[in-house]
Amino acid sequence: MQNAIPSRVQNFLQKLPPFSLLSGEDLMHISENVVVKYLQSGEVVFHQNEKPTAYFYVINQGAVHLIRVGGMDEELVEVCDEGDLFGVRPLMAGESYLLSARASEETLLYAIHFESIKKLIEDHPKVAWYLAQNFAAGFHRKFKRSGNERYMLNQQSLIEPNRQFTELQSIKHSKAPVTCLNHQTIREAAFLMKHNSVGSIIIVNEAQHPMGILTDRDLRNEVVTGRFPLSSPVSEIMSSPVITISPDLTVADVQIEMMRHNIHHLCLTENGRTDSKVIGVISEHDLLVIQGNHPAIFIREMKRCKNGDDLKGVREKAENLLYQYLLQEVSIHFIAKIMTEVNDALIANAIEMSVQELESEGQMMKDLRWCWMALGSEGREEQLLRTDQDSGLVFEDVPNDQYVQTQQYFLALAQKTNAILNHCGFEYCPSKMMASNEKWCMSLSKWKRQFSSWIKEPTEENVMFCTIFFDFRAIYGDASLTEQLGESILQTIDRKSIFLNFLAKDAIGNPPPLTFFRNFMVEKGGAHKDAFDIKTRAMMPLADAARLLILDAAQPQINNTFKRFDHLAELEPQNAALFEQAADAYEILMRYRALQGLKNKDSGRFFDPAELTKMERLNLRNCFRPINDLQELIKVRFQLSMMM
Repeated sequence: MQNAIPSRVQNFLQKLPPFSLLSGEDLMHISENVVVKYLQSGEVVFHQNEKPTAYFYVINQGAVHLIRVGGMDEELVEVCDEGDLFGVRPLMAGESYLLSARASEETLLYAIHFESIKKLIEDHPKVAWYLAQNFAAGFHRKFKRSGNERYMLNQQSLIEPNRQFTELQSIKHSKAPVTCLNHQTIREAAFLMKHNSVGSIIIVNEAQHPMGILTDRDLRNEVVTGRFPLSSPVSEIMSSPVITISPDLTVADVQIEMMRHNIHHLCLTENGRTDSKVIGVISEHDLLVIQGNHPAIFIREMKRCKNGDDLKGVREKAENLLYQYLLQEVSIHFIAKIMTEVNDALIANAIEMSVQELESEGQMMKDLRWCWMALGSEGREEQLLRTDQDSGLVFEDVPNDQYVQTQQYFLALAQKTNAILNHCGFEYCPSKMMASNEKWCMSLSKWKRQFSSWIKEPTEENVMFCTIFFDFRAIYGDASLTEQLGESILQTIDRKSIFLNFLAKDAIGNPPPLTFFRNFMVEKGGAHKDAFDIKTRAMMPLADAARLLILDAAQPQINNTFKRFDHLAELEPQNAALFEQAADAYEILMRYRALQGLKNKDSGRFFDPAELTKMERLNLRNCFRPINDLQELIKVRFQLSMMM
């Protein structure tokens, strides 16, 4: 006859992570060894600084307060309620309890013997990873992320640390190179291509260093048309210089390189440069075979688009790919790179369409340097969904008597571009922070004065502008203008300036988004009443902290939140663990927002916390922990107690 108590325990635990990741047999083994404990309100489970027992705990009913004791004072650190685990970290780290645990009401606990799950941790990477992410500092070091290898939780499952994604795989199966010397004839090269059944051939010198590439397309365009005879040397029609890569690059790196250079073949050399021996070649078709799809196709389609409808259709296709990547749990680092390239290509095409339309109307602006800037999330290369537009435009200084006419041209250009982007699904910025606003379409000197004014007079509004405009990035045009703008900002910001203190005060304006009882802070009124704002309450505090600290480190050219945290971890080894946790948290939040947005066909910014599963609730709640630690670091570093 089945034992009723273990079965009841199993039914309860199987709904909770990480037990939900175990088989029924393994979970029953744990359940049979569970000790059920009843606690009255005020009864202590364990004391701070005590050596841990052999058990950790899951709350079946009731609530437990985790308390830090210091002298005669007590500080409530966390409130654990139904389904929460506690007491795990000391067992895994082999340390004493850092906090006391006390029942705040009548409570029923399941005490789980650590030995019963220890073997399962070794055999189940998902369980180990969950515990490492949420409870164990020691385990976290074991599975420490590196580069692209940030493993996320999504709505469906956990990813084990040893899983390899397609875009992270190295290019191991590139074609053996077919080469010919640069003095050989086109006829000889064509014969080699036919004999080896390849669509391209690498042109090399005597040392087998690449000098160029010849493709089927070159033969059609240059030989079949009669422009060059077959007796001509291949050097006459080869594409040069050839783009080379090293053999240890990933599929993701190769995709980015092909999109960046708008090419279909890459040459692999021993050291990734043209001064070393050719060892392979990889084509766009090879990537299609490896992955089954290729984002570069979208880039090419966008370049062929003739109107806003065409652009919108291609962007919607890219969003379908985004959804597939998210479901396949591809790293956010890779997804963001791809979507940034797609968005950049869309914006560039929209700008070119607008320039052509103005030319057809008789308006032209030649021989004048200018640059379209992305701001906000697109400026940080973090815009996955089609959210609202944030942009600016900078043009080189012109004589005073030409300024109004010049600005009017670029305002007209921006209005047309913003309209095309809106048609493609990127909403107009509600605050009109777009290049079509004369406030954000200015000459280089006026932009410099604008930033200088914000920095020297850090009013609440000016600080708010800085949090948006400091994340600018060149999208189209002369990038040297934005580089000069960045240099000017760095010169204006004195590291001891009061400006950074005001920016710091703004960065801690959004506290960790949990109430005293660990509920999600929701909107109190308006169109999104009772909804959780994941952007303002969770993502912005992390992005704001990263921006502030990187400016304090005098590195304004780094404008991506992940790169900022990574660089800060290198600069401050003593805080590296915190910065790594913050980067991990930001990735999880980006993933969840994107999934919510695609699911609800909106920006993903607002959602109902009541719809969260226990797994999602724990996962998101753990993302909020680095926010508090970062804000405490900021308070101390910028002496904010003196300003509050």
